[in-house]
Amino acid sequence: MADILHVLFRSFMSRSDQTRALTASVTAPSSSTSSSSSSSSVLVLGDNSVSHSLLLLAAVTAASQLGIRVMFFTRTHIRRLPACVHKCVPSPSPESLKKIQFSYPRTVEELLQQIASLHESTSPCPAPPSLIIVDRLESFLCAPGVGSHSEFQSGEQSCAAHLSALLCDTAAFLTQVLEQRSSSAGPCRVIASFQSEGDAGQTGQESPVLDVLDRYFQVRCTLDQSGGHEAATATGRQQVWNIYLSGRGIKETTSTTDCEEKPGVTQEWQLLINPNGLMEFRAV
Repeated sequence: MADILHVLFRSFMSRSDQTRALTASVTAPSSSTSSSSSSSSVLVLGDNSVSHSLLLLAAVTAASQLGIRVMFFTRTHIRRLPACVHKCVPSPSPESLKKIQFSYPRTVEELLQQIASLHESTSPCPAPPSLIIVDRLESFLCAPGVGSHSEFQSGEQSCAAHLSALLCDTAAFLTQVLEQRSSSAGPCRVIASFQSEGDAGQTGQESPVLDVLDRYFQVRCTLDQSGGHEAATATGRQQVWNIYLSGRGIKETTSTTDCEEKPGVTQEWQLLINPNGLMEFRAV
């Protein structure tokens, strides 16, 4: 199965970029390596509003275009899809939307229990999810009982490690189940979002929790709006976000002569959010 973010970006490329071919992509593990506990995991960093919309669009894209089941964990009750998703996918079929299961754990303990229960929900009949999404990890790690918001002490770091390890272990387990049911099934992937204190506009050093998360998530997807806005369009101002994909899960193929792979490169995209809510992606 192609990487979810790769499919997402290419599906909603801006018209001027639709003919451009990518020379870099997020690694899609082969069947022999996809069960690695750290494979197929992406951590989205940045503004909560944008990352929330990005995760929802990824879920709808995975369900409608790839036909896979999605498990979406969030503390924010979703009564309707946001305008940006409707603009990108105007009429998703009811069958596609049924492939997305939303769950609303209130605490990190409930989240851990619900993720662990995925090990038990694969028999005898239901197809396991091929994509696990966790929206706003920090909202669980900063919940009462875990620690104070301003002090990311060892308790929160330990909790972040426990949660990340369980996500990777569950994805590896579900990958094995998927492969047993179909030899062509792709790995189960994990996408989670996290907004650090720095991203939220608070002063201070980068959260130590982020260092813990980086040990488990192969790819970091960073949302950055340092470039501001483009010139006003006919209907208003267009937001421009830079997207940086980095980490050990990124590889780049060089030109046609040697096809050498170089791990650890950074792939850059731009996210354009139009005044009407339409989201488009541009390869940089």
